[in-house]
Amino acid sequence: MSANSKGLLPRFSFEVLPPLKGTGTESLFRTIDTLKAFNPAHINITTHRSEYVYEEQEDGSFTRKRLRRRPGTIAVASAIMSKYDIKVIPHVVCSGFTKEDTEYMLLDLQFLGIHEVLALRGDKAKDEPRFQAVRGGHSHTTDLLRQINSFNSGTFIDGTPIKHVGEPFTFGVACYPEKHEESPNPDSDLRYLKKKQELGAQYAICQMFFDNKKYFSFVDRARKSGITIPLIPALKPMAKLSQITQVPKTFHLDIPKELADEAALCKSDEDVKRLGIEWGINQCRELIDYGVPGIHFYTMSAVDSIRQIAERIW
Repeated sequence: MSANSKGLLPRFSFEVLPPLKGTGTESLFRTIDTLKAFNPAHINITTHRSEYVYEEQEDGSFTRKRLRRRPGTIAVASAIMSKYDIKVIPHVVCSGFTKEDTEYMLLDLQFLGIHEVLALRGDKAKDEPRFQAVRGGHSHTTDLLRQINSFNSGTFIDGTPIKHVGEPFTFGVACYPEKHEESPNPDSDLRYLKKKQELGAQYAICQMFFDNKKYFSFVDRARKSGITIPLIPALKPMAKLSQITQVPKTFHLDIPKELADEAALCKSDEDVKRLGIEWGINQCRELIDYGVPGIHFYTMSAVDSIRQIAERIW
């Protein structure tokens, strides 16, 4: 197995979702048990906003009901910390949260001894045509970073001083090798990423991609624009026939021609899974030869594929 120019393999890390409401932690712990052998540098824990659903009543009318399907990011972080000796990095997001919600989340994380977060804008609500901040919330990641910095400096959102500031938070952010779906162009993306760096971001984790050339080009353009923080590639192997068309639409990325041609020959989910594993192995090897600082994985519906890739790499 080849390593990077320093002779070392990049660190392995992965993201997990809090369990669906009422389902318990068994599936979450199975994911971690499956992947802990590869010495993960950290585990990211996603944070999910409340959504509105419409329930039909007996008289034919509909009632709008607020529902949070995946509660418990902070509790999940605590559960992982109590069971495993693995660093956890929770997501802190703008989407669906007020500034006060964020402040209390930072306080709770501080009580747990967690001092690193991944700061993100988050997705728009499913019933909204475009992202809208909740009343009293942030519209942009940069505003969220300013709140974290203000908290670190000892000031609550209402301007009152924090009596015991504690250890300051550090944070990573997101970046997009193939452009954020709402960005007018790639240069605009880089301007926002540079601003996040100026506000203190220590690294950025990429949106998933299947074409390493897109990542290499992105890194080159980022460095030329003055972005110096580590840009960590992130992968998610395809494992189902439906993902061949769903993934590009959902995550706004391209499937390279070679992968698309091979996927077109697949007749079953198992065929796609084998292809996804082999493609992921080759992606990792090329990224390692390039000298990446780490490789991050999105685990949803792909845990066994990630395990098989990791066995060949780490």
